[in-house]
Amino acid sequence: MFKDEHTICVRGGKGGDGIVAFRREKYVPMGGPAGGDGGDGGSVYLRASSQLSTFSDMADQIHYRAENGQSGEGSNRTGASGSDLHVDVPVGTIIRERESGRLLRDLAEADATVLAAKGGKGGFGNTHFKNSQNQAPRTRTKGAAGEELWLSLELKLLADAGLVGLPNAGKSTLLSRLSRARPKIADYPFTTLTPYLGIVAAPGYRSFTLADLPGLIEGASEGHGLGHQFLRHIERTRVIVHVVDLFAEDPVRDYRQIRAELEAYGRGLPDRPEVVAANKLDLGSPGERLKALSRAVDRDVVPISGVTGEGLSRLVQAIVERL
Repeated sequence: MFKDEHTICVRGGKGGDGIVAFRREKYVPMGGPAGGDGGDGGSVYLRASSQLSTFSDMADQIHYRAENGQSGEGSNRTGASGSDLHVDVPVGTIIRERESGRLLRDLAEADATVLAAKGGKGGFGNTHFKNSQNQAPRTRTKGAAGEELWLSLELKLLADAGLVGLPNAGKSTLLSRLSRARPKIADYPFTTLTPYLGIVAAPGYRSFTLADLPGLIEGASEGHGLGHQFLRHIERTRVIVHVVDLFAEDPVRDYRQIRAELEAYGRGLPDRPEVVAANKLDLGSPGERLKALSRAVDRDVVPISGVTGEGLSRLVQAIVERL
């Protein structure tokens, strides 16, 4: 199950209480206060892990709480601090405060860490309150509560290049030919309902990450179909690989429809480097269709077949050049 949104509650540990205690040693007749401080509560940290790709492993857990600090002890001994809790999330996780929407951190790199909920401070023992007017204080303070926050987690995939296009343009087949990824492939629209990632080997011992993203429909920028679920993931890609079905009813119209959605969504997508791949050469001769598409996009179009593999080496080279 691909899960790219999740809500959690994080809570720092409570600080331990300070205590009231006095020295009771045989050869110290005027023993003074000796109450130790409480230990600090543990804090909750969120950490980006390259071993995770979705929030699926977190689906059954909402509450994350660090350990409480221990109370102080006699002889001015400070209580043990609570252990910190580190919660792993996928690389590319955006963390926001649920109620306000305030951005806390964008964990765009592996091992990036953010303090999500700070633990409470330990309380003071009665030793802290000794002074010249009060030689035997019986005052102490309790430990402070840890911070508690409800957080909204949103995943934006990190990929060097992303395959975009209308449903059934052949993106999943293309990804399976270029990498070892095995997305669902069928001859009906909306086969891909969740993003897939694959590693593509390029000449010269180079490689890049390629994402197969769910197909767009008209109005996606307004939330129609998979809408923003799709567009959110393509925000991270450095290069857009626009896959067009060359033997669709009107390939030029299909290309312009997708471009219109990228323009409407904005956020830098219209200006992202683009490679246009005219797919499904295995269905016949490209002829005037390829020329018309090239004129419409005003740049070179790479004719390919995801089924037979024709033109794929040229496509990989074109992506590497953009990267």
